Amino acid sequence: MSDLRELYQSVILDHNRAPRNLRRPPDANRSAEGRNPLCGDQLTVFLTVENGIVKDAAFQGSGCAISTASASLMTEGVKGRRLDEVEGMFDGFHRMLPSDPASPAPDEGLGKLAVFGGVREFPVRVKCATLAWHTLRAALHESSKLATTE
Repeated sequence: MSDLRELYQSVILDHNRAPRNLRRPPDANRSAEGRNPLCGDQLTVFLTVENGIVKDAAFQGSGCAISTASASLMTEGVKGRRLDEVEGMFDGFHRMLPSDPASPAPDEGLGKLAVFGGVREFPVRVKCATLAWHTLRAALHESSKLATTE
């Protein structure tokens, strides 16, 4: 179990140190802003959606290691997916986090995003991990409302 925890931590730290997709795509046609008032995380998610498929996903902003890593891994994971698949990923991610930390993380088909199953042990950090996802959903629905973790 400690080997798995170390792997999770190393993936999160890697994505925090060198976030993927930390940019503003010139052809983005959807975006949303998000804030986590508890931790001070803030970000903007940018999407390029064509014919019901997320062709590109990126973000800009600042936040804690978990928030930044979540946005980085999320943007990698949603590229090339149909909108309904992205919604399914959102749902799966949100089912995984509140589950019992003593049991194995539910297999939600999230691939690398499963590393956030370890966040279940720190309930106060769940909002850090979910901010990017709430902001992604706001961008998908073209909402002009600020996305929050509240």
